[in-house]
Amino acid sequence: MSEAHDCDLAIVGAGVSGLAAARAAGRAGLSVLVVEARDRVGGRVLNHQIGDGKIVELGGQWIGPTQLAVNELVDELGLERFPTYNDGFNQFEFRGRLSRYKGAVPKINPLVLADIAQAQARLDRMARQVPLDAPWNAPRAGRWDEETAAVWLRRKTHTAGARAFFRLLCEAVWAAHPADLSLLHFLFYAHSAGGFDQLISTDGGAQQHRIVGGSQLIAERMAEELGDRIVLGAPVRAIRDDGESVLVRADDLEIHARRVIVALAPTLAGRIAYDPPLPGHRDQLTQRVPQGSVVKCMAFYDEPFWRADGLTGQVTSDTGPVKVTFDNSPPDGSPGVLLGFLEGNQARELGRADAPTRREAVLECFGRFFGRRAREPRDYLDKSWAEEPYTRGCYAGYLPTGVWTSFGSALREPVGRIHWAGTETATVWNGYIDGAISAGERAACEVFVAGVRGARLADAKP
Repeated sequence: MSEAHDCDLAIVGAGVSGLAAARAAGRAGLSVLVVEARDRVGGRVLNHQIGDGKIVELGGQWIGPTQLAVNELVDELGLERFPTYNDGFNQFEFRGRLSRYKGAVPKINPLVLADIAQAQARLDRMARQVPLDAPWNAPRAGRWDEETAAVWLRRKTHTAGARAFFRLLCEAVWAAHPADLSLLHFLFYAHSAGGFDQLISTDGGAQQHRIVGGSQLIAERMAEELGDRIVLGAPVRAIRDDGESVLVRADDLEIHARRVIVALAPTLAGRIAYDPPLPGHRDQLTQRVPQGSVVKCMAFYDEPFWRADGLTGQVTSDTGPVKVTFDNSPPDGSPGVLLGFLEGNQARELGRADAPTRREAVLECFGRFFGRRAREPRDYLDKSWAEEPYTRGCYAGYLPTGVWTSFGSALREPVGRIHWAGTETATVWNGYIDGAISAGERAACEVFVAGVRGARLADAKP
């Protein structure tokens, strides 16, 4: 027999977005229950213990200075930041040659750099024309949404080096290939972050800081506030909206509520059975927003030996299969941790390989970048997010061609008493932890406006 609960607001998903929604709603006086499929909170943020009380992050980890929602929450929760290691030389592998450089610009052919600069300036101008709350209303939305980012780059860049740079950018930011993305989504996402430089930069950009103790602490601290208002290990199978209330069903749990917020990526939200069925417009949206493909790989060493060699640990490579690396060591630098990403096509291929094959491929790249010592770690760990049954890919859902203009209005629009959250619904820093927080708070505001127990909009934000 199913356990039954009654509350004002049910929330599906105890990731950062669902917890932010619950926190806002609870502080406004609503009775809230969060139901989560996993046996933990955090969703796409996940800490991993490595001994001596230290952790590495297997999921999302970085925050940047312009990400106001997450920085405000970090301060409120009493968490500390520490800077991503960025002292010394970065490295750039291009056409089999490894070079060192400082600053944001690698030492490559000036014609290639000029080509990158002109394309990025044009893209940033276009991105600023995309309304964040309604990308389908951009002046050239139809044209931009009917071609991929790859097609635009092929038409508007003049060198193979520039196209390789933007392919690297796309894989690093979206965990997808430029051919996967609508140009309109490419532009919306950049505008959402404040520009392409914000997306790819360490100092001053999206990769500037990490959280002492790991990013999952953000979710865990919010969960501590909510206490027994969270139910874990309960995948939601069905939601029924009778026009007066909602019934949320998990395997051994039923929640009767006035309204529900589904704080899941669209592709996962589409796997729930709805009664009555979702409008075709919304259901077709969920069929068209795939998750990115990424395997996060880490090698552990007694010390971060690359620092003594004057290196930051940051590499970008056009060769791969690891195309982006970082120094991911704990705040005190011990142990030394190299982080490498398999993204897009590389994740799709090596994600299907056995663990030893994937490990060998990653360490071969680390050896090319950092020398023989990098091939011989004391330990190795990786995480393929496409294999996670309640995630099915990271970093976030992205929109292929035609989706924004045909189905974009369904992304946030409530269906009866069902509301939508998750970082994919954010207008600012879409796809990031920051966007997840603001999306959860926005969904809670919608519930308040709808009049559940007369809660006031002014109470929405903690």
